[in-house]
Amino acid sequence: MELSLSSSPALQLVLLLPLLPLLCLLYLRHQDPKKQPRVHGLKVYPFLGTLPHFVKNRDRFLDWCTDVLKHDPTHTMSFKALGLTGGAITANPVNVEHILKANFANYPKGDLTVSMLQDFLGHGIFNSDGEQWLWQRKAASYEFSKRSLRNFVVDAVRFEVVERLLPLLDRAQRDGRTLDVQDVLERFAFDSICRVVFGEDPACLAEEGMAAPWSAEFMSAVNDAQNSIMARFMSPVKSLWRLKKLLKLEPERRMREALGTIHGYADRIVRERQERGEMGLASRDDFLSRFAATGEHSDEGLRDVVTNFILAGRDTTSSALTWFFWLVSTRPDVEDKIVREIRSVRASSQGNAGATFSFDELRDMHYLHAAITESMRLYPPVAMDTHSCKEDDFLPDGTFVGKGWLTTYSAYAMARVEDIWGKDCEEFRPERWLGEDGAFRPESPIKYPVFHAGPRMCLGKEMAYIQMKSIVACVFERFRFQFVGGEERPGLVLSLTLRMEGGLPMKVIKRKSSAV
Repeated sequence: MELSLSSSPALQLVLLLPLLPLLCLLYLRHQDPKKQPRVHGLKVYPFLGTLPHFVKNRDRFLDWCTDVLKHDPTHTMSFKALGLTGGAITANPVNVEHILKANFANYPKGDLTVSMLQDFLGHGIFNSDGEQWLWQRKAASYEFSKRSLRNFVVDAVRFEVVERLLPLLDRAQRDGRTLDVQDVLERFAFDSICRVVFGEDPACLAEEGMAAPWSAEFMSAVNDAQNSIMARFMSPVKSLWRLKKLLKLEPERRMREALGTIHGYADRIVRERQERGEMGLASRDDFLSRFAATGEHSDEGLRDVVTNFILAGRDTTSSALTWFFWLVSTRPDVEDKIVREIRSVRASSQGNAGATFSFDELRDMHYLHAAITESMRLYPPVAMDTHSCKEDDFLPDGTFVGKGWLTTYSAYAMARVEDIWGKDCEEFRPERWLGEDGAFRPESPIKYPVFHAGPRMCLGKEMAYIQMKSIVACVFERFRFQFVGGEERPGLVLSLTLRMEGGLPMKVIKRKSSAV
């Protein structure tokens, strides 16, 4: 039987295989040059593009990416490997405004991002788009505007400071123990946010043996879930996690166990509250009751409320304060100015000699506000934030972004770009936030997107400042910290929030001439 090319598809394929690289190269060369990935100073490999650079530097991705963006004329890089999802990362404020505000509708969370977070956050406010996001945003915005919620948060923080944090620091000072301040702050934030979100106290920061039996397991599960989510985002093949999940491979096996713990506990909270008839009671101020009172959430939706706000409330403030206390420990001059301001406010208060400070007193601490803001500029709790591109687009600097590409802005890199913050951009200088009269002077959220910008601007910004300023003022009025981890900057752990590798080891020292 005569065998011809036309009669044998298999033979055609065999003969064409050696030609595939040439065909792909010809295909790529005929692409619109304006739509090609943009890189600066990086070798572009055939078919793989810049992917090898990402793989090589994945263990120091944040610092590597920042270095690339700093030296790029547009402070933007885009990448695309054959067959893989493309992406763009920017530290250019004009691009950030385009993504977060001017062309907001074209940069939603997107199906890819939502799918990677869905088993953890469901369709809560931080993992939804369109109408689903909009009505949750309106409901949350309404609750955040209430004075009762602000007072509830202040009371929760005051209790945690007075009853747990200050006594813990006092014991450590007397015993001469070294504390992992990052761990302390994470436990503090977890206690506070659990009280605010669903009205229960895990007592993680209480004396040994007094913590709720579920608290340690729950905190560990949240950490495992975050690490697994980050692994999904860092994988060059964004769907690989699904295969690992199917085959029960790490870290997806651990993720499955973590979700069982997290959702099991959240479901129990919702169920027990319903059985007691306490869901949505006007007498309860926690988030769960407030959202349940609307009658618009299913049980699963209420569970999403719990997980979304716990994640947002625990990790952002603890991350911000961890880097703040380390930075201040390296700058005695800044610490001295903070302490002088705290004591000045205390001295001018009318009869308030308590352990904490009032809202009005905290508002008068402009230098402290500037120091916390400057710390978050250099070490933003959410170092990078990712959206999806809905339709092909060009960023204002000319960078092409394809449909379905992941589009990321790096607040961490922006802080280190001289074009944005000046030649002293990498210096910790709170004074850059103060006017000539010493009052705090905010910057545009586009230039300083630590709390996001545009329609998704963080609703809890003011409450976060209240919490952080209250903690710092109460601690620094009585104690100072001495970093015992060496002279080098601690390592970075890029999770959903920016954590400090190895923790923050500190000696607690009683402050001399304390006003208390």
